[in-house]
Amino acid sequence: MDERLSREVVDNTEPEQLDIEPELPLSLRWPRLDEAALHGLAGDIVKTIDPYTEADPVATLLNTLAAVGNVIGPNAAARVQHDPHPGRLFVAEVGQSSKGRKGTAWSTPRYLLSQVDESWAVNRIKSGLSSGEGLIYNVRDPLFKDEPIREGNKARGKVVEYQRVMVDAGEEDKRLLIVEPEFASALTVMAREGNILSAVIRQAYDDGKLSPLTRNNPIRATHAHISIIGHITMEELWERLDDTSKANGFANRFLWVLVKRSKLLPEGAAVPDKTLAPLVERLRQVVKFAKTVEFIRRDEDTRKRWAKVYGPLSEGKPGLLGAVLSRAEAQVLRLSVIYALLDCSRHIRAKHLKAALALWEYSEASARYIFGHRLGDPAADQILEALRTASSKGMSESDIHKLFGGHRSAGERKRALNMLVALNLAEKEEEQTKGRPRMIWRAV
Repeated sequence: MDERLSREVVDNTEPEQLDIEPELPLSLRWPRLDEAALHGLAGDIVKTIDPYTEADPVATLLNTLAAVGNVIGPNAAARVQHDPHPGRLFVAEVGQSSKGRKGTAWSTPRYLLSQVDESWAVNRIKSGLSSGEGLIYNVRDPLFKDEPIREGNKARGKVVEYQRVMVDAGEEDKRLLIVEPEFASALTVMAREGNILSAVIRQAYDDGKLSPLTRNNPIRATHAHISIIGHITMEELWERLDDTSKANGFANRFLWVLVKRSKLLPEGAAVPDKTLAPLVERLRQVVKFAKTVEFIRRDEDTRKRWAKVYGPLSEGKPGLLGAVLSRAEAQVLRLSVIYALLDCSRHIRAKHLKAALALWEYSEASARYIFGHRLGDPAADQILEALRTASSKGMSESDIHKLFGGHRSAGERKRALNMLVALNLAEKEEEQTKGRPRMIWRAV
Protein backbone atom coordinates (compact mmCIF):
# COMPACT_ATOMS: atom_id res chain seq x y z
CA MET A 1 0.00 0.00 0.00
CA ASP A 2 1.32 3.46 -0.88
CA GLU A 3 2.49 5.22 2.28
CA ARG A 4 1.29 8.65 1.19
CA LEU A 5 -2.15 7.45 0.20
CA SER A 6 -2.84 5.61 3.44
CA ARG A 7 -1.85 8.58 5.56
CA GLU A 8 -3.93 10.96 3.49
CA VAL A 9 -6.94 8.71 3.78
CA VAL A 10 -6.61 8.11 7.51
CA ASP A 11 -5.61 11.52 8.82
CA ASN A 12 -5.31 13.84 5.82
CA THR A 13 -1.58 14.45 6.34
CA GLU A 14 -0.26 16.55 3.46
CA PRO A 15 2.09 14.52 1.26
CA GLU A 16 4.63 17.34 1.25
CA GLN A 17 5.01 17.01 5.02
CA LEU A 18 6.02 13.36 4.91
CA ASP A 19 9.61 12.42 5.62
CA ILE A 20 10.61 10.65 2.40
CA GLU A 21 14.13 9.78 1.19
CA PRO A 22 13.97 10.59 -2.53
CA GLU A 23 17.59 9.63 -3.14
CA LEU A 24 16.95 5.90 -2.67
CA PRO A 25 14.38 3.62 -4.30
CA LEU A 26 11.85 2.18 -1.87
CA SER A 27 13.29 -1.33 -2.07
CA LEU A 28 16.68 -0.13 -0.76
CA ARG A 29 15.47 1.88 2.23
CA TRP A 30 15.45 0.46 5.71
CA PRO A 31 11.88 1.17 6.76
CA ARG A 32 10.89 3.70 9.40
CA LEU A 33 8.13 3.10 11.90
CA ASP A 34 5.49 5.82 11.90
CA GLU A 35 4.78 7.14 15.39
CA ALA A 36 1.10 6.32 14.85
CA ALA A 37 1.95 2.62 15.36
CA LEU A 38 2.91 3.39 18.95
CA HIS A 39 -0.67 4.15 19.89
CA GLY A 40 -2.07 3.45 23.34
CA LEU A 41 -0.89 0.81 25.77
CA ALA A 42 1.27 -1.04 23.22
CA GLY A 43 3.15 2.18 22.49
CA ASP A 44 3.55 2.93 26.20
CA ILE A 45 5.03 -0.53 26.72
CA VAL A 46 7.54 -0.01 23.90
CA LYS A 47 8.53 3.46 25.16
CA THR A 48 8.95 2.19 28.72
CA ILE A 49 11.13 -0.75 27.72
CA ASP A 50 13.20 1.01 25.04
CA PRO A 51 15.75 2.80 27.30
CA TYR A 52 16.65 -0.55 28.89
CA THR A 53 17.09 -2.72 25.80
CA GLU A 54 19.16 -3.03 22.63
CA ALA A 55 16.15 -4.55 20.88
CA ASP A 56 14.47 -2.87 17.94
CA PRO A 57 11.29 -1.07 19.09
CA VAL A 58 9.46 -2.70 16.17
CA ALA A 59 10.27 -6.16 17.54
CA THR A 60 9.15 -5.16 21.03
CA LEU A 61 5.92 -3.74 19.61
CA LEU A 62 5.03 -6.79 17.52
CA ASN A 63 5.97 -9.21 20.30
CA THR A 64 3.64 -7.30 22.60
CA LEU A 65 0.77 -7.25 20.11
CA ALA A 66 1.14 -10.94 19.21
CA ALA A 67 1.36 -11.99 22.86
CA VAL A 68 -1.59 -9.84 23.96
CA GLY A 69 -3.64 -11.18 21.06
CA ASN A 70 -2.87 -14.72 22.21
CA VAL A 71 -3.57 -14.13 25.91
CA ILE A 72 -6.94 -12.57 25.07
CA GLY A 73 -7.97 -15.65 23.12
CA PRO A 74 -10.22 -16.14 20.09
CA ASN A 75 -13.60 -14.94 21.38
CA ALA A 76 -13.12 -11.20 20.84
CA ALA A 77 -13.00 -10.96 17.06
CA ALA A 78 -14.00 -8.93 14.05
CA ARG A 79 -15.98 -10.72 11.34
CA VAL A 80 -15.73 -10.75 7.57
CA GLN A 81 -19.00 -12.34 6.45
CA HIS A 82 -19.01 -15.55 8.54
CA ASP A 83 -15.26 -15.69 9.18
CA PRO A 84 -13.95 -14.47 12.56
CA HIS A 85 -10.70 -12.52 12.73
CA PRO A 86 -9.41 -12.49 16.30
CA GLY A 87 -6.14 -10.89 17.36
CA ARG A 88 -4.18 -13.89 16.04
CA LEU A 89 -0.88 -12.81 14.51
CA PHE A 90 1.98 -14.64 12.82
CA VAL A 91 5.14 -12.52 12.95
CA ALA A 92 8.52 -13.19 11.31
CA GLU A 93 11.29 -10.92 12.58
CA VAL A 94 14.09 -10.72 10.02
CA GLY A 95 17.55 -9.50 10.96
CA GLN A 96 20.53 -9.00 8.73
CA SER A 97 22.55 -11.14 11.13
CA SER A 98 22.31 -13.00 14.42
CA LYS A 99 23.05 -9.69 16.15
CA GLY A 100 19.57 -8.29 15.54
CA ARG A 101 18.60 -8.73 19.22
CA LYS A 102 15.43 -10.52 18.16
CA GLY A 103 15.34 -12.68 21.28
CA THR A 104 16.00 -9.76 23.60
CA ALA A 105 12.85 -8.05 22.33
CA TRP A 106 10.73 -10.87 23.77
CA SER A 107 12.15 -10.85 27.30
CA THR A 108 10.21 -7.99 28.90
CA PRO A 109 6.89 -8.45 27.05
CA ARG A 110 6.90 -12.06 28.25
CA TYR A 111 7.65 -10.97 31.80
CA LEU A 112 4.87 -8.38 31.71
CA LEU A 113 2.27 -10.88 30.57
CA SER A 114 3.47 -13.53 33.02
CA GLN A 115 2.36 -11.12 35.73
CA VAL A 116 -1.08 -10.97 34.13
CA ASP A 117 -1.61 -14.68 33.33
CA GLU A 118 1.00 -16.88 34.96
CA SER A 119 -0.57 -20.14 33.81
CA TRP A 120 -0.45 -18.98 30.19
CA ALA A 121 3.20 -17.91 30.50
CA VAL A 122 4.22 -21.22 32.08
CA ASN A 123 2.14 -23.64 30.00
CA ARG A 124 1.09 -22.00 26.74
CA ILE A 125 4.36 -20.66 25.33
CA LYS A 126 6.29 -23.26 23.33
CA SER A 127 9.06 -23.51 20.76
CA GLY A 128 10.28 -26.15 18.35
CA LEU A 129 8.12 -26.18 15.21
CA SER A 130 8.94 -29.54 13.66
CA SER A 131 5.73 -31.29 12.64
CA GLY A 132 2.09 -30.54 12.02
CA GLU A 133 1.08 -33.41 14.28
CA GLY A 134 3.19 -31.98 17.10
CA LEU A 135 1.56 -28.58 16.73
CA ILE A 136 -1.92 -30.10 16.80
CA TYR A 137 -1.02 -32.17 19.88
CA ASN A 138 -0.46 -29.03 21.94
CA VAL A 139 -4.05 -27.85 21.31
CA ARG A 140 -5.71 -31.25 20.76
CA ASP A 141 -9.32 -32.09 21.54
CA PRO A 142 -10.25 -34.90 23.94
CA LEU A 143 -10.06 -38.33 22.36
CA PHE A 144 -12.73 -40.95 23.01
CA LYS A 145 -12.92 -44.63 22.16
CA ASP A 146 -15.88 -47.04 22.14
CA GLU A 147 -15.08 -49.93 24.50
CA PRO A 148 -17.26 -53.08 24.45
CA ILE A 149 -19.16 -54.12 27.58
CA ARG A 150 -19.22 -57.94 27.72
CA GLU A 151 -21.69 -60.25 29.38
CA GLY A 152 -20.23 -63.31 31.06
CA ASN A 153 -16.53 -63.98 30.72
CA LYS A 154 -14.74 -60.62 30.61
CA ALA A 155 -12.48 -61.55 27.72
CA ARG A 156 -14.75 -63.84 25.68
CA GLY A 157 -18.25 -62.96 26.74
CA LYS A 158 -20.98 -61.67 24.50
CA VAL A 159 -20.81 -57.95 23.65
CA VAL A 160 -24.05 -56.39 24.84
CA GLU A 161 -23.26 -52.73 24.29
CA TYR A 162 -20.47 -50.21 23.95
CA GLN A 163 -19.46 -47.41 26.29
CA ARG A 164 -17.61 -44.29 25.29
CA VAL A 165 -14.34 -43.97 27.19
CA MET A 166 -11.99 -40.99 27.25
CA VAL A 167 -8.49 -42.13 26.34
CA ASP A 168 -6.93 -38.66 26.18
CA ALA A 169 -8.25 -35.60 28.03
CA GLY A 170 -6.77 -33.31 25.40
CA GLU A 171 -5.76 -29.71 26.04
CA GLU A 172 -8.36 -27.55 27.74
CA ASP A 173 -6.57 -24.25 27.09
CA LYS A 174 -6.52 -23.81 23.30
CA ARG A 175 -4.26 -20.76 23.42
CA LEU A 176 -0.71 -21.39 22.22
CA LEU A 177 2.08 -18.93 21.44
CA ILE A 178 4.95 -20.40 19.45
CA VAL A 179 8.18 -18.43 19.87
CA GLU A 180 10.60 -19.94 17.37
CA PRO A 181 14.19 -18.61 17.59
CA GLU A 182 15.23 -20.99 14.79
CA PHE A 183 12.50 -20.25 12.26
CA ALA A 184 14.86 -21.25 9.46
CA SER A 185 14.78 -24.81 10.78
CA ALA A 186 10.98 -24.82 10.58
CA LEU A 187 11.13 -23.68 6.94
CA THR A 188 13.58 -26.50 6.20
CA VAL A 189 11.27 -29.06 7.80
CA MET A 190 8.28 -27.80 5.78
CA ALA A 191 10.13 -28.43 2.53
CA ARG A 192 10.44 -32.16 3.27
CA GLU A 193 8.13 -34.44 1.35
CA GLY A 194 5.16 -35.55 3.42
CA ASN A 195 5.60 -32.95 6.15
CA ILE A 196 2.26 -31.23 6.92
CA LEU A 197 3.53 -28.40 9.14
CA SER A 198 2.90 -25.71 6.51
CA ALA A 199 -0.68 -26.88 5.96
CA VAL A 200 -1.40 -26.98 9.71
CA ILE A 201 0.04 -23.48 10.22
CA ARG A 202 -2.24 -22.19 7.47
CA GLN A 203 -5.23 -23.85 9.14
CA ALA A 204 -4.19 -22.33 12.46
CA TYR A 205 -4.15 -18.83 11.00
CA ASP A 206 -7.50 -19.23 9.27
CA ASP A 207 -9.90 -20.88 11.70
CA GLY A 208 -8.11 -23.00 14.28
CA LYS A 209 -9.63 -26.27 13.00
CA LEU A 210 -6.64 -28.57 12.74
CA SER A 211 -6.27 -32.13 11.55
CA PRO A 212 -3.49 -34.17 9.93
CA LEU A 213 -5.66 -35.05 6.90
CA THR A 214 -4.92 -38.77 7.26
CA ARG A 215 -7.49 -41.43 8.08
CA ASN A 216 -5.33 -43.37 10.50
CA ASN A 217 -4.50 -40.43 12.78
CA PRO A 218 -7.41 -39.49 15.05
CA ILE A 219 -5.80 -36.39 16.55
CA ARG A 220 -7.85 -33.23 15.98
CA ALA A 221 -8.12 -29.70 17.33
CA THR A 222 -10.98 -27.24 17.21
CA HIS A 223 -11.10 -23.63 18.40
CA ALA A 224 -7.29 -23.55 18.51
CA HIS A 225 -5.85 -20.07 19.02
CA ILE A 226 -2.23 -20.23 17.87
CA SER A 227 0.06 -17.24 17.41
CA ILE A 228 3.63 -17.40 16.10
CA ILE A 229 6.73 -15.26 16.57
CA GLY A 230 9.66 -16.44 14.45
CA HIS A 231 13.25 -15.21 14.21
CA ILE A 232 15.33 -15.60 11.05
CA THR A 233 18.20 -13.90 9.24
CA MET A 234 17.73 -12.46 5.78
CA GLU A 235 20.16 -14.92 4.23
CA GLU A 236 18.35 -17.89 5.76
CA LEU A 237 15.04 -16.57 4.54
CA TRP A 238 16.20 -16.11 0.95
CA GLU A 239 17.62 -19.61 0.95
CA ARG A 240 14.68 -21.46 2.52
CA LEU A 241 11.46 -19.74 1.55
CA ASP A 242 10.75 -21.78 -1.54
CA ASP A 243 8.25 -21.66 -4.39
CA THR A 244 5.84 -23.91 -2.53
CA SER A 245 5.70 -21.66 0.52
CA LYS A 246 4.99 -18.72 -1.75
CA ALA A 247 2.36 -20.47 -3.81
CA ASN A 248 0.39 -22.19 -1.06
CA GLY A 249 -0.28 -19.04 0.93
CA PHE A 250 2.09 -19.76 3.81
CA ALA A 251 4.17 -16.60 3.42
CA ASN A 252 1.26 -14.16 3.23
CA ARG A 253 -0.06 -15.23 6.62
CA PHE A 254 3.02 -13.69 8.26
CA LEU A 255 3.94 -10.11 8.98
CA TRP A 256 7.56 -9.91 7.79
CA VAL A 257 9.44 -7.16 9.63
CA LEU A 258 13.03 -6.02 9.52
CA VAL A 259 14.66 -5.61 12.92
CA LYS A 260 18.11 -4.59 14.07
CA ARG A 261 19.96 -3.65 17.24
CA SER A 262 18.75 -0.21 18.29
CA LYS A 263 21.65 0.82 20.50
CA LEU A 264 24.62 -0.45 22.53
CA LEU A 265 24.02 -1.02 26.24
CA PRO A 266 27.12 -2.70 27.74
CA GLU A 267 25.56 -2.46 31.21
CA GLY A 268 22.01 -3.27 30.18
CA ALA A 269 19.66 -4.06 33.05
CA ALA A 270 16.08 -5.19 33.45
CA VAL A 271 13.29 -2.65 33.58
CA PRO A 272 12.53 -2.08 37.31
CA ASP A 273 9.35 -3.76 38.54
CA LYS A 274 8.24 -0.43 39.95
CA THR A 275 8.33 1.02 36.42
CA LEU A 276 6.46 -1.95 34.94
CA ALA A 277 3.76 -2.16 37.64
CA PRO A 278 1.36 0.40 36.05
CA LEU A 279 1.65 -1.41 32.69
CA VAL A 280 0.87 -4.75 34.32
CA GLU A 281 -2.26 -3.29 35.90
CA ARG A 282 -3.41 -1.84 32.58
CA LEU A 283 -2.83 -5.19 30.86
CA ARG A 284 -4.92 -6.91 33.55
CA GLN A 285 -7.77 -4.55 32.78
CA VAL A 286 -7.45 -5.29 29.05
CA VAL A 287 -7.61 -9.06 29.56
CA LYS A 288 -10.57 -8.69 31.92
CA PHE A 289 -12.38 -6.44 29.43
CA ALA A 290 -11.70 -8.73 26.47
CA LYS A 291 -13.54 -11.58 28.20
CA THR A 292 -16.74 -9.51 27.97
CA VAL A 293 -16.37 -8.88 24.21
CA GLU A 294 -17.63 -11.09 21.41
CA PHE A 295 -17.74 -8.93 18.28
CA ILE A 296 -15.45 -6.03 17.39
CA ARG A 297 -16.90 -3.66 14.81
CA ARG A 298 -15.70 -0.50 13.13
CA ASP A 299 -17.53 2.65 14.12
CA GLU A 300 -19.24 4.60 11.34
CA ASP A 301 -16.37 7.04 10.79
CA THR A 302 -13.82 4.22 10.59
CA ARG A 303 -15.99 2.29 8.13
CA LYS A 304 -15.76 5.24 5.74
CA ARG A 305 -12.00 5.47 6.19
CA TRP A 306 -11.66 1.70 5.70
CA ALA A 307 -13.59 1.92 2.44
CA LYS A 308 -10.97 4.36 1.13
CA VAL A 309 -7.92 2.26 2.03
CA TYR A 310 -9.44 -1.12 1.17
CA GLY A 311 -8.79 -0.76 -2.57
CA PRO A 312 -5.08 0.08 -2.28
CA LEU A 313 -4.61 -2.65 0.34
CA SER A 314 -6.14 -5.29 -1.90
CA GLU A 315 -4.21 -4.37 -5.04
CA GLY A 316 -2.04 -7.21 -6.27
CA LYS A 317 1.69 -6.95 -6.85
CA PRO A 318 3.88 -9.12 -9.08
CA GLY A 319 6.44 -11.71 -8.09
CA LEU A 320 7.37 -13.00 -4.68
CA LEU A 321 6.65 -9.61 -3.10
CA GLY A 322 3.07 -9.74 -4.32
CA ALA A 323 2.61 -13.25 -2.90
CA VAL A 324 3.97 -12.19 0.49
CA LEU A 325 1.73 -9.11 0.71
CA SER A 326 -1.48 -10.58 -0.66
CA ARG A 327 -3.25 -10.84 2.70
CA ALA A 328 -2.94 -7.17 3.59
CA GLU A 329 -6.62 -6.59 4.40
CA ALA A 330 -6.74 -9.43 6.95
CA GLN A 331 -3.46 -8.39 8.57
CA VAL A 332 -4.59 -4.77 9.03
CA LEU A 333 -7.94 -5.93 10.39
CA ARG A 334 -6.34 -8.18 13.00
CA LEU A 335 -3.89 -5.49 14.05
CA SER A 336 -6.72 -3.00 14.45
CA VAL A 337 -8.66 -5.50 16.60
CA ILE A 338 -5.74 -5.76 19.04
CA TYR A 339 -5.23 -1.99 19.16
CA ALA A 340 -8.95 -1.55 19.93
CA LEU A 341 -8.92 -4.16 22.71
CA LEU A 342 -5.81 -2.56 24.23
CA ASP A 343 -7.93 0.60 24.52
CA CYS A 344 -10.75 -1.48 26.10
CA SER A 345 -12.92 -0.52 23.14
CA ARG A 346 -15.64 -2.63 21.51
CA HIS A 347 -15.24 -0.62 18.32
CA ILE A 348 -12.33 -0.15 15.96
CA ARG A 349 -11.92 3.61 15.80
CA ALA A 350 -9.90 5.78 13.43
CA LYS A 351 -6.90 5.85 15.78
CA HIS A 352 -6.82 2.03 15.84
CA LEU A 353 -7.02 1.79 12.05
CA LYS A 354 -4.33 4.45 11.75
CA ALA A 355 -2.03 2.50 14.10
CA ALA A 356 -2.66 -0.76 12.23
CA LEU A 357 -1.96 0.87 8.86
CA ALA A 358 1.26 2.42 10.17
CA LEU A 359 2.50 -0.97 11.33
CA TRP A 360 1.39 -2.63 8.10
CA GLU A 361 3.30 0.00 6.12
CA TYR A 362 6.43 -0.93 8.06
CA SER A 363 5.81 -4.61 7.29
CA GLU A 364 5.16 -3.85 3.62
CA ALA A 365 8.33 -1.76 3.37
CA SER A 366 10.25 -4.58 5.09
CA ALA A 367 8.89 -7.10 2.60
CA ARG A 368 9.88 -4.82 -0.26
CA TYR A 369 13.41 -4.57 1.17
CA ILE A 370 13.62 -8.36 1.69
CA PHE A 371 11.75 -9.71 -1.34
CA GLY A 372 11.33 -6.77 -3.72
CA HIS A 373 14.25 -7.70 -5.95
CA ARG A 374 13.18 -11.35 -6.09
CA LEU A 375 10.45 -12.84 -8.22
CA GLY A 376 10.09 -16.12 -6.38
CA ASP A 377 11.03 -18.01 -9.54
CA PRO A 378 14.58 -19.41 -9.16
CA ALA A 379 15.38 -19.38 -12.88
CA ALA A 380 14.06 -15.85 -13.45
CA ASP A 381 15.82 -14.58 -10.31
CA GLN A 382 19.14 -16.08 -11.41
CA ILE A 383 18.87 -14.65 -14.94
CA LEU A 384 17.90 -11.21 -13.65
CA GLU A 385 20.83 -11.13 -11.23
CA ALA A 386 23.20 -12.11 -14.04
CA LEU A 387 21.75 -9.48 -16.40
CA ARG A 388 22.15 -6.78 -13.77
CA THR A 389 25.75 -7.86 -13.22
CA ALA A 390 26.40 -7.79 -16.97
CA SER A 391 25.02 -4.23 -17.10
CA SER A 392 24.88 -2.61 -20.55
CA LYS A 393 26.99 -5.38 -22.11
CA GLY A 394 24.06 -7.74 -21.74
CA MET A 395 24.00 -11.50 -22.26
CA SER A 396 23.42 -13.64 -25.30
CA GLU A 397 21.05 -16.60 -25.16
CA SER A 398 24.14 -18.81 -25.26
CA ASP A 399 25.45 -17.00 -22.16
CA ILE A 400 22.14 -17.60 -20.39
CA HIS A 401 22.28 -21.30 -21.32
CA LYS A 402 25.78 -21.55 -19.80
CA LEU A 403 24.56 -19.73 -16.68
CA PHE A 404 22.68 -22.85 -15.62
CA GLY A 405 25.38 -25.32 -16.60
CA GLY A 406 22.91 -27.16 -18.79
CA HIS A 407 20.56 -27.83 -15.86
CA ARG A 408 17.63 -25.79 -17.22
CA SER A 409 15.71 -26.77 -20.33
CA ALA A 410 15.09 -24.37 -23.21
CA GLY A 411 11.44 -24.23 -22.14
CA GLU A 412 12.34 -23.23 -18.59
CA ARG A 413 14.72 -20.53 -19.81
CA LYS A 414 12.09 -19.20 -22.22
CA ARG A 415 9.43 -19.09 -19.48
CA ALA A 416 11.80 -17.23 -17.14
CA LEU A 417 12.74 -14.70 -19.82
CA ASN A 418 9.09 -14.15 -20.73
CA MET A 419 8.37 -13.41 -17.07
CA LEU A 420 11.14 -10.81 -16.96
CA VAL A 421 9.80 -9.16 -20.12
CA ALA A 422 6.21 -9.16 -18.82
CA LEU A 423 7.37 -7.46 -15.62
CA ASN A 424 9.45 -4.96 -17.60
CA LEU A 425 12.63 -6.16 -15.91
CA ALA A 426 14.45 -7.29 -19.06
CA GLU A 427 14.45 -6.58 -22.77
CA LYS A 428 16.04 -8.16 -25.80
CA GLU A 429 17.70 -6.58 -28.81
CA GLU A 430 18.82 -8.09 -32.08
CA GLU A 431 22.55 -7.64 -32.68
CA GLN A 432 23.94 -7.94 -36.17
CA THR A 433 26.91 -10.24 -36.72
CA LYS A 434 28.75 -11.52 -39.82
CA GLY A 435 26.50 -14.54 -39.74
CA ARG A 436 23.07 -14.90 -38.23
CA PRO A 437 22.00 -12.07 -35.93
CA ARG A 438 21.98 -12.93 -32.25
CA MET A 439 19.69 -11.85 -29.43
CA ILE A 440 21.19 -9.83 -26.58
CA TRP A 441 19.32 -9.60 -23.27
CA ARG A 442 19.73 -6.67 -20.88
CA ALA A 443 18.20 -5.74 -17.55
CA VAL A 444 15.84 -2.77 -17.71
